[in-house]
Amino acid sequence: MPAIVEVQNVTKTYDGGFDALKNINLDIEQGEILALLGPNGAGKTTLISTICGLSSPTSGHIQVGGHDVISDYREARKLIGLVPQEINLEPFEFVINTVRFSRGLFGKPRNDALIENVLRDLSLWDKRNARIAELSGGMKRRVLIAKALSHEPRVLFLDEPTAGVDVELRKDMWAMVDQLRQDGVTIILTTHYIEEAEAIADRVGVINNGEILLVEDKQDLIVRMGRKEMRIELTERVETIPDSLAKYNLQRADDGSAVVYVYDTRGERTGITALLKDLREAGMGLRDVQTHQSSLEDIFVTLVQEASA
Repeated sequence: MPAIVEVQNVTKTYDGGFDALKNINLDIEQGEILALLGPNGAGKTTLISTICGLSSPTSGHIQVGGHDVISDYREARKLIGLVPQEINLEPFEFVINTVRFSRGLFGKPRNDALIENVLRDLSLWDKRNARIAELSGGMKRRVLIAKALSHEPRVLFLDEPTAGVDVELRKDMWAMVDQLRQDGVTIILTTHYIEEAEAIADRVGVINNGEILLVEDKQDLIVRMGRKEMRIELTERVETIPDSLAKYNLQRADDGSAVVYVYDTRGERTGITALLKDLREAGMGLRDVQTHQSSLEDIFVTLVQEASA
């Protein structure tokens, strides 16, 4: 698929010399869901703000749908919807007027049917004539999402959209994301709930200290960097691992009741059959065997720790 967002050699340096973004290169494909992960202060929000035209890059170029976000910002911005972290809404305005106004800001003609569909999808239709100040925090978050969708963007940025919200909103949110994806909308998501990224993303990008550490297909990343562990519970505790098993690099549990074997699922041979045979020959009886595959969260933590070392 062609790239709908192209970020080339982008740097963002603030007064005082702090580099929030350092030579960022990133292509986001049309119709994909990209999860952008990183610790607090990593540069996620700065990158999103720069692509959306809310902040200007110090150097480099950004295009959205072939439109430069600086020289052709009106056309680029028309393609973008943004759900920010902060809730910043006019408290005394009505919900439906707030969403209609957002659509008008992008030069779109009035479309009451579309606005109604968006509000219904977000369980806001019954609140359409309520003032923003009367809404709960979760409902205000829904209004932000409705505003971002009001002008039918082709690229949607979700900056921590489910932080601090209820389970019902998350469910509605991901159902809408799935529908938007089917309609060909490109979605860029930042989240602290890595299990959400693991569930819905096509690709994963990891950013830390203003630098992109990697951007990779989610499943390929899990296969490439994920560890498979086999924990072998023993019938009798062991004080040390016999020398005859040294080639397996087994890790002994603290209480000696089990050993852990780490292996590569991509290899032609895992070595499990030989290990079990050698354990028996070493007089170590097996009581139970459990396996564990590294999650996306495990991989993320490892990448950030290695980059910060």
